[in-house]
Formats: sequence, structure tokens, C-alpha cells
Amino acid sequence: MKSGTSTITLTRRQRFLLLSAVPVYFILAGLLLQPPGEILSGIAEIFRQPDFLITDYLVVGGIGAAFINAGFLTLMSIAIIYLLGMDMDGHTITSSFLMLGFSLFGKNLINIWAILGGIFLYARYHKTSVRRYIYIGLYGTSLSPIITQVMQLPGMPLVIRFPLTILVGIIIGFVLPPLATHVHYAHKGYSLYNVGFASGIIATVIVSLFRSFGIETASRQIWYTGGNRLFGGLLFLLFGIMIFFGLLKGPRQVLSHYRSILKSSGISGTDYLKEHGHSPVMLNMGINGIFATCFVLAVGGELNGPTIGGIFTIVGFSATGKHLRNIAPIMLGVFIGSLTKEWSLTDPSPMLALLFSTTLAPVAGEFGILPGLLAGYLHSSVALNVGIVYGGMNLYNNGFAGGIVAIFLVPVVQSIQDRRARARGHLSL
Repeated sequence: MKSGTSTITLTRRQRFLLLSAVPVYFILAGLLLQPPGEILSGIAEIFRQPDFLITDYLVVGGIGAAFINAGFLTLMSIAIIYLLGMDMDGHTITSSFLMLGFSLFGKNLINIWAILGGIFLYARYHKTSVRRYIYIGLYGTSLSPIITQVMQLPGMPLVIRFPLTILVGIIIGFVLPPLATHVHYAHKGYSLYNVGFASGIIATVIVSLFRSFGIETASRQIWYTGGNRLFGGLLFLLFGIMIFFGLLKGPRQVLSHYRSILKSSGISGTDYLKEHGHSPVMLNMGINGIFATCFVLAVGGELNGPTIGGIFTIVGFSATGKHLRNIAPIMLGVFIGSLTKEWSLTDPSPMLALLFSTTLAPVAGEFGILPGLLAGYLHSSVALNVGIVYGGMNLYNNGFAGGIVAIFLVPVVQSIQDRRARARGHLSL
């Protein structure tokens, strides 16, 4: 691919190696921050623990174990895409960063594979290449806590639990592609976490079935504190490197392309990597990462597994729709919500709503600041309440909430805009 900003051409292999440097960065950090013996026992504990929301692997297994789990799982995801012979696009970056972030609080080296197996079977059933659905599969591992839950069902022998776990994962993977395609028409791309919306529906159905058989999940809130200096340093260094390399070749041209990114709505289907090349995308990722990290620290939040996952989600979607102009109003809307509602923004769930609310970035990008503020304000309430229907089993809880807000808000905003346009033309409705 030729960059949109310079004469540099990276080979396919070089592009994938460049992306792989990010998980390697965290693997190396993990090895430095925890003794090897503790890392192994920590990873084993990550495998054993239930991992529905909110389960911070930094607490469960330790910093090193959590970073290494996330790093290796991300490398495996990148390797799958590479070995399928696919070219890198914006979704390669987005899916990799989502895997990296959510592997700090819910996805692990054990619980994602049955769902991906369902995706492969779906492609085989329809006699088409799995490359068509692999990104849906990677995003759809948001339902991996269900896999862990089934594997740990009490009062059931392993010979039944194991095949039942595989079967549930395959069913999830099999129904994800058609459902993700269908729900997209409901929010029309104004919520970027489309698979999160579909996953919320699947989780609601499955958890409802669980409850019908008397299987309940207890509430859970495992939340690391006290790591702001350490994790802030790691994140600022990483995002600074992204900005440096983004500007390294032809700063004037890169900034020109970045300004074009800022003018886009960011609606689902956007691919900044294809449109502008790797340098402006790296710049956008670095700027968004620093902004999100600073926002968390400025409001008194904690940097930990879940919040770093939220920051990485913003950074990953910086290749497929998010930029400073369309995420800032949404996050500010959540902040305003914290001033008028009964919860504190620094509580775990509101803090996650602050970061993941940026699924609604296209609302601000398309309609402006005020609708963006309203979207964030509404999202902060919806996200804190919808999870009760599936007991935290969908890691992309804010994707489900964002889809609901988009379906509710966008038609109203569009109708107001249509009325104003007609009024300017002296036409009546």
C-alpha cells in the first residue's frame, strides 16, 4: 500500500509487522513488571476465573499476566488475518486493538476459539471464504464470558460441560454474521460498535435461557486502582511514538490528510487507512489516544484493564471512524451527565461509559456538537442499565447501548433537520 502522504511503500509483511509491534510492546512490558513464575500462575488464574463485566485481569492475574495474555491473543488475531492472505485495511487495525484492549478484562487465550469456530463453520456452510466474516468473528468474541460461564456450570460433569461449551460457542459464531448484517440497518451506521449491538441481542437470549434453567450470574466488580503513573507512562510513550512516526515523512502532507479526516462524519464503513494511508492514521490514533488518556486522568479516573481497553477501542476505531472532532462532544455529553445524575463519573461503569460512548461518534460527526452532546448524555444512562438483561455477559455492553441510543436519537435529529430544510424552502411537512 502506498501512503497517501509520501513515496514510502510498505510491503504487506511490513505492515503486519508494524501492527504486531504494539502487542509485542505490552508483552515486553509484562515480562518486566511481573516475575515469570507469577506470570504463569496469573495466566492460569485468568483462565479459571469467570470473566463477565467487570473483571479486571490486572487484579485477577497481575499486570504481567494480563499484558501477556492480551499481547499473545492480539498476535494470534493478527496472524489469522495474515495467514488468510488478507490485505491490511482499517478493520485489521480496529479488530487488533479491540482484541488487545478487551483481553485485559474478559477475553483470554482459552475462551475465544469456539466462537471463531462457529464463524468458520458459517463460512463453510455458505460455501464462501471465511475472510468475508473473520472481522465479525474477532469482534464477536465479546461474548467469550458466556463460554467461560458454560464451562464452569456447577453440578455438571466435565464430559458434558466441555462439548456443551463448544456447541454454545459454535452457535454464537454461526448466528453472528446474519444478525450483525441485519441490525446495521436499524442504526444505519451511526453506532460504530455494530457487532456489539448484535452481541447484546444474542447475550440477552442466551442469558434468558440460562435463567429459565435456574442458572444465575452474580454481580462482579474487580477494578484495579493505583496504577495511573505506571500505565500513563506506558500509554503516553506508545501514543507519542505513533504521532512521531505518523509525522516522520512529510508533516505538511500528513497534516493535510489529518484535516480531511477531521472533516469526515466517521459513519460506519469509513476506512481512513484506505482513504489516507498509514501516516495520517497513525497520527489520528496517537492524538486520540492521548486525548482519551488525559480525559480519564483529568476527571480523576483510574487507568486499569477496563479503561485501557476503552482507550484502545478509541485508538483502534481511529482507523475506521473516530477522530477528535467527533469523539470530544460525545465524551463531554457523558461528563455533563455525571454533573446532573446520581452517579459519579469515576465509578467503574460510568468511566467505561465515558470511553465506550464514542461508538456514537458519527452522530457528532454528521449532525454537529449539540446532537453529539445529547447522544453522550443519553448514552450515559442507557449504558448503565441495559447490562442487567444479560448479566454482563456481553463485553461490548456500550455497543448494545449505543445501538439503542442511535436508533432512538438519529431519526428525531433527522426529522428536525428535514423540517428546518423545508422551512427554509417555504415548504410544509
